Amino acid sequence: MNLEQVIAVRPGKTIYRDGDRMIKVFDKDYSKADVLNEALNQARVEASGLNIPGILEVTTVDGKWAIVTEFIEGETLASLMEKNPDKLDEYLDMFVSLQMEMHTKKVPLLNKLKDKMNSKISATTLDATTRYELHTRLEGMPKHNKLCHGDFDPSNIIIKADGTAYIIDWAHATQGNASADVARTYLLFTLADKKDIAEKYLNLFCKKSDTAKQYIQKWMPIVAASQSVKCRENEREVLLSWANVVDYE
Repeated sequence: MNLEQVIAVRPGKTIYRDGDRMIKVFDKDYSKADVLNEALNQARVEASGLNIPGILEVTTVDGKWAIVTEFIEGETLASLMEKNPDKLDEYLDMFVSLQMEMHTKKVPLLNKLKDKMNSKISATTLDATTRYELHTRLEGMPKHNKLCHGDFDPSNIIIKADGTAYIIDWAHATQGNASADVARTYLLFTLADKKDIAEKYLNLFCKKSDTAKQYIQKWMPIVAASQSVKCRENEREVLLSWANVVDYE
């Protein structure tokens, strides 16, 4: 296993390329359960027929857990958006179509999105009244079982030279309500200081999927609260402010 070519460094992990394989090596203190869950998520999603890198191996490297997958040669959609701002509308259309295709898939063995969010809301630093209101709102949302990525962002889309798109990084995959997944993507754009793109994205998704914008907005406080548990320190305050501005009914 050759770990000379580093292609990305992210919190808690380093990603390498070794020929036609990608090796994600996790830090020594990274949760074994989280590593194995990520690999299992990806293996389960493979069966859906979506274009995603195949899992090849779960192993250890110098006492650190590692996931080995196929390497997808290409460029991230985030990079393409940065390089070709004049093509933003075209790229956003591709992005939304890909997300909608993903939401047509069912992966019944994945964890349920509602269970994950309920657990995370309980773990927030929000006061008991706000947590209660968020739990209540979450329980009142329609129960679906669509494939949700949980971190659907242009940086997690690889575009091959022939234009084929692959979705990577399935650590947060669940089954549940697609609008929660859309709310998460909207928040990702917003946290990256791309408010204009966030609004364009949301309007486009609502138009293409015939979804009421207000319905997705109802998910925003729930998703923001759940994402505040494991996030960068500079993002926590913003996310918690989103969770606190609910017009409770």
